Amino acid sequence: MTTLPAAGSLRPTRTETRTLGPVEVTLQDRDRTRPFLLLHGGGGVATMAGFADLLAERTHSRVLLPTHPGFGGTPKDDSLTGVTELAQAYVALLDELDLTDVTVIGNSFGGWLAAEIALRKSPRVSGAVIIDGVGIEVDGHPLTDVSGLSPAELRAHSYHDPSKAPVPPGGGTGPSPDVQALIGYTGPAMADPTLAGRLGAIDIPVHVLWGESDGIVDPGYGKAYAAAIPLATFTLLPRTGHLPQVETPEELLGALLDLGN
Repeated sequence: MTTLPAAGSLRPTRTETRTLGPVEVTLQDRDRTRPFLLLHGGGGVATMAGFADLLAERTHSRVLLPTHPGFGGTPKDDSLTGVTELAQAYVALLDELDLTDVTVIGNSFGGWLAAEIALRKSPRVSGAVIIDGVGIEVDGHPLTDVSGLSPAELRAHSYHDPSKAPVPPGGGTGPSPDVQALIGYTGPAMADPTLAGRLGAIDIPVHVLWGESDGIVDPGYGKAYAAAIPLATFTLLPRTGHLPQVETPEELLGALLDLGN
């Protein structure tokens, strides 16, 4: 069994000179805080928040979890017309934060977004993880249209054990897709016919993880996703549906740590 390298171990020591009034100090900076960018799916940021806490606690890493513009009532600029534009915005965010050795992790729509970020070939990104991602077209493995599903049907498609679907304080049915925000990026088909052909240009390691009981996009779809990426590894998660980070977060984290980066 392999383990994840020490946090930030791939990041080189930086040597710089700092001027403190009349004093100059040459400083070696060994920053070993490994950064992760987590990207939520159509269910919103609530579907990733718990796993972000778990990842940060267990790996002592810096974990960034943005809310995609337009989700949760947040503003969305007119320039964000599709998934590629949002991917470029997140690459610009990494530039703004001056981060390196970033691992991008995305679930569902966020998995598609992680793939698009990898295709931007930013030197700041060293790896990607696609968890039950969408976005490609695979013959014989259609994406389930969630827009017409009742809450009970959505839970049945999304979870191996629907009773594990979280119930927010005050009741309700738990996170559900913000369909209008989602379609604003993906279009009604929630797929890009060109994406599968473009995935071959990804030149960083990618880990594709899939719930064996995913009723939104089945494991055959996930295997096709991984097969299209040259440096991809595929892992099937037992007793897990479309949202491993919600249903089986410990198993998901274990799979990430076992493979390493």
